[in-house]
Amino acid sequence: MLFVAQLVLDRAIRWSAIGLTLALLAVVMLGVITRAMNDPLIWTDEISRFLMVWTAVAGWLLASRRRAHIRIRFFHDLLPKPAWRGWEILIQCALILFGALLVWYGLEIAIRNHDMEALTLPISLSWMYAPIVISGLLTVGQGIVELIERLRRPVGPGGDQGLVE
Repeated sequence: MLFVAQLVLDRAIRWSAIGLTLALLAVVMLGVITRAMNDPLIWTDEISRFLMVWTAVAGWLLASRRRAHIRIRFFHDLLPKPAWRGWEILIQCALILFGALLVWYGLEIAIRNHDMEALTLPISLSWMYAPIVISGLLTVGQGIVELIERLRRPVGPGGDQGLVE
């Protein structure tokens, strides 16, 4: 059941990243074309900023789910197995805390900006900060899943290089 949920989540993130990237490309191109025609659309810059934030978060989540973020393991892999496992558990706990802080402060910023409208669009600025909350929630979830994995299956140095697919 958990595997199916992870698979659905991974596909949803992947397709969201693709859709957001294509939307960002289309909006930026529309802005370039209308400027070249001397009749610029005023909303393209603002929408592209919103889309850039959402696209960056989708990329972050995609990389996190695939364990593809840059991680320098040289010194970590020199540790003996018990210390290696302890360090992995500490890293996952730190990620869970980081995700929880993102949720906490992201909600605060989104709520604070809820009644403010974007300059050229009739939408709330809280949509600019909503991805922070989403990324925090998924970071907490990812951290919990990986922490449970570390506690169940003690893996030594270099032992968990696989993708979550």
